[in-house]
Parts: sequence; C-alpha cells; structure tokens
Amino acid sequence: MSASAASADPLQLVVGDEELLVERAVRSAAARARESAPEAELRRVKVSELTGPELDELLSPSLFAEDRVIALEAAQEAGKEITEALLTHARQPADGLVLIVVHSGGGRSKHAKELPAALRKLGAAVTECTKISKPAEREAFVADEARRAGGRIDAAAVSALIETVGTDLRELSSSVTQLVADTGGRVDEDAVRQYHRGRAEVTGFTVAEKAVTGDAAAAYEALRWALQLGVPHVLIADALADAVRTIGRVASAGRGDPFRLAGDLGMPPWKVKKAQAQARGWSSTSVAAALQVVARVNGEVKGQAADADYALERTVRELAALRNGR
Repeated sequence: MSASAASADPLQLVVGDEELLVERAVRSAAARARESAPEAELRRVKVSELTGPELDELLSPSLFAEDRVIALEAAQEAGKEITEALLTHARQPADGLVLIVVHSGGGRSKHAKELPAALRKLGAAVTECTKISKPAEREAFVADEARRAGGRIDAAAVSALIETVGTDLRELSSSVTQLVADTGGRVDEDAVRQYHRGRAEVTGFTVAEKAVTGDAAAAYEALRWALQLGVPHVLIADALADAVRTIGRVASAGRGDPFRLAGDLGMPPWKVKKAQAQARGWSSTSVAAALQVVARVNGEVKGQAADADYALERTVRELAALRNGR
C-alpha cells in the first residue's frame, strides 16, 4: 500500500447537498492524501459521465503505481451497473488510490438511494454536509467560521452579519473571516456594522423592524435608503419574512423568561426579548395574514412582480397596517 493510501482513508463518503461544505470535504480529503504523496492527482468525475468499463479503468490499479485521489461526484445519479461496479472497487480500493464518493443523500433509483448505506457498511469515512436552512443552524455556521479563522463572534454580531450579508454561506464565510482578521479576533455588532458601513446601517433588518412595529413612515424611509444603497430586494424580503416568523414563534411561546425560551426556540435571548416587545399589538389572526403577505413578496422579488420596488413598498404598508389593526 502506498504512503498516501496509508495516511488517508482509502474510501470516503461525502453525503449531503450543502455545496460549500461538500467542496471543503473533497478538498480536505485531497489535502490529507497529499501530506504523504504531494504528487497525488485529484480527478473529479461526475458519475453520469461514466460507463461501467470507464469506471473500471478509472479505479483500477495504476500501471505506474501513481498515487491518485478520485472524486466521483453526483453519485445519487448512478444506475444499477455503475452502482455495482463502484461497490466492487470500494470493497478493496486499488493501491495508491483514495476514492471519494460524493452523494446528495437522495437518488433517482433504488440502487442509488441505497449506495450511502452500502458504503458505510464497507467502512467508508463519512463526512456529513447536510443543507443549512434553519436560522439556528446558520447562526452556528457563522460562529464556527469565526472559530475556524481563529476568532470569536458574539450573538448580536452573528445576527447583524446575517441580516447584512444574507444567507449565502460563501459570502458569510468570506465576511466573517475578513472581520476576524480586521478586529484581531473578537467580532461584535459594532464591528459588523462598521465593516459594512452604510449598507449595514440600513438593511432589510432595519426596514423589517420599523414595519412590524407599525411605524410605516420610518419603514418607508428605511426602505428607500436601503434600495438606494443597493441592498438586494431578496434580502429585504427575507428580513421581512424572518421578522414576522419570529414574532409568530415567540408570541405562541408565551411571555416567559427570554433565557428559558431561547433554548426552546433556538434563538439568542436578546432576539427573543426584542420579539416579545415587537409582538405587542399582533394577534394570531394578524400574524397569519402577515405570513401570507411576506410569502407573496418573496415570490414577487424573485421575478413574479414587474416592479420589485413597488412590491416591497406595498408589503411594508400592509405589515404596518396589520400591526396597527387596520
């Protein structure tokens, strides 16, 4: 067995559909293989582009004993022939080969769906890359990124960064890494807002906060500034939706201690406390109506409306009216 195969797991499974995490997992596996075999080549091939014989050739022992890292991508698209051939090679990877199977976790066929479980049984080293979609998971991701960069970021700064940058993991990662470097390792809300300057001062979060408290005039003004500064329509719509959903969740949980409720709701205590104050004036009926309003504008800013600016203005007006019982 070659040095690279000995130092890196010869069979690896990267499962999930969060692109940034999948990319990191593949690169990390290749880097581990190259620690002992710097010349090991990383080759990435989509399963859908291979026939059975081509897969056999790709994974068979090298005539020149070359160290290789093969990443078979989109394995969820594999048919019966490819799946069976892949498992045959996975039972005993060729000497000098590190085989990385990238699979979304789903699959078009029975064989493709069962592939991850079969690879686990064969002892594959598994890296989970599940899609990050829940607010609490996204906040945890930002905090982890700060630690990866050698720093720390407090809860208020995490929320401010997400409100400013949005939900794209690559952008969040890039921003928090830069902030850690610029602040010497300790990132707070002031640092986030200073870093993003005007855009952070007037974000979708600012617009949403004014709208859900019923201050239509201030919400309109904040919206105009946000649009002039170039804040994307989608981020403003997301902030409006998040504000309404948060009020609904916190209101349904009752008026308990914010620190106790924070754990149950998966939110920072300060956010629970703010939402409790914002929830005054909202009823279950008005929250339900507001959820329909923000769902509509989400589709409108993604292409359904001829004028996205107007769609946001109307949404701000409707949310303020619902808050004020009109």
